[in-house]
Amino acid sequence: MSEATHPVVRPRRLRQSPALRRLTAETRLHPNELILPMFVREGTPEPLPILSMPGVVQHSVDSLKRAAAEAAEAGVGGVMLFGVPETRDAVGSAATDPDGILNVATRALAAEVGDALVVQTDLCLDEFTDHGHCGVLDARGHVDNDATLIRYRDMAIAQAEAGSQLLGLSGMMDGQVAAVREALDEAGHIDTVILAYAAKYASAFYGPFREAVDSQLSGDRRAYQQDPANRREGLREARLDLEEGADVLMVKPALSYLDVLSDVASISDVPVWAYQVSGEYAMVESAAANGWIDRRRVIEETLIGARRAGADAVMTYWATEVARWLR
Repeated sequence: MSEATHPVVRPRRLRQSPALRRLTAETRLHPNELILPMFVREGTPEPLPILSMPGVVQHSVDSLKRAAAEAAEAGVGGVMLFGVPETRDAVGSAATDPDGILNVATRALAAEVGDALVVQTDLCLDEFTDHGHCGVLDARGHVDNDATLIRYRDMAIAQAEAGSQLLGLSGMMDGQVAAVREALDEAGHIDTVILAYAAKYASAFYGPFREAVDSQLSGDRRAYQQDPANRREGLREARLDLEEGADVLMVKPALSYLDVLSDVASISDVPVWAYQVSGEYAMVESAAANGWIDRRRVIEETLIGARRAGADAVMTYWATEVARWLR
């Protein structure tokens, strides 16, 4: 019998049983590698459903604490908080108010679950401004990079003092890591971790998130978030954040930027995370609700894809559910 019909090399040997496939898997998921994004809304006595993200809610402070405790019990590695204030203004004053919703919720979670998982906060102005942009606007209506850095410094101190262990710098302002690191150190918060959203793209996949934070944005963020066409630019941004002292790097979104994620992971000497964003979540949930896909298998496959591309951890709205599957 010829070699063509009787191969010597048989890769299928390692795929023949579930036990062998588990033993030889190159990439694995673990609950501690999952981070749960959470939304907390000021003034609501109960959680409010987010219609474009089935199963995700805007929490009250009480429901937030319960959900965070469930995440901790499931073994999730951390939670990332986003605040939805009742009132907004041009400079996002509620972001630095100690009694603002994000800082109040941070204190509550630090007390509730701070020993069990990493309490993290989004450091950006878009949820708090009446124009919906991630920074302070100048006289022309453009985002003023350097004026915004001053607000970020104040936000960093407010969040650290509220008990946040890790600040997620998601605004994509030039020099934001260096500015925040200096402010934290000067205020004595030398142990507060900085997560730099190093490669954050101006993506259409953020659509449902706008509902989740009740965004006031008119227009787009293409003048500061990255062009989806640019791969090398992601590496440039990552290198700059490393030079400025970032402790962790983020690539966002995950699914359509796995090449950038792989690039950043290949040059980084700090952990690299990926954010499985609202549009990715909504697409899977919608397709699953219509019976078009196997929901669990697709969720697991998307997470494995991010891990395989180089993510050390993944921010995902399925974090608690997947953590339970894995235990």
